[in-house]
Amino acid sequence: MSGTPFVIQFEQVGDAAAGILTSTQHARNLPFGVKRAFWIQGTPSNLVRGHHANKVTEEVLIALTGIIKVKAETSQGIREFILSSPDSGVYIPSLCWTELTFSESAIALCLASTDFDEKDYLRDYKEFKMLIGE
Repeated sequence: MSGTPFVIQFEQVGDAAAGILTSTQHARNLPFGVKRAFWIQGTPSNLVRGHHANKVTEEVLIALTGIIKVKAETSQGIREFILSSPDSGVYIPSLCWTELTFSESAIALCLASTDFDEKDYLRDYKEFKMLIGE
């Protein structure tokens, strides 16, 4: 069954005078090897994205700019997160239904454990609820 969503803190190096580098290299708790990275930008602030779960894929979602509200539902319940800094991300386990709300000009980076496969997506909420035993 699925895990529990949680916040991951990334280590940062540098300062305001020279710039700051943020990397997953020091994120010892990154729960999977990254196979794919993609980003989402230009999302209208009144639109809710997501509305799906993945059967196998795990993800870490990071707000590079702006604010992203994350609603994550698993068999263990619903958790909500607010991402507002690129020094942390939310781990999204497999079988986790997500809904994302972006602030104006927000850019999201997503690190994924698998290559894209449409067959991995659960886009029907009732089917998702059946798979998690509810």
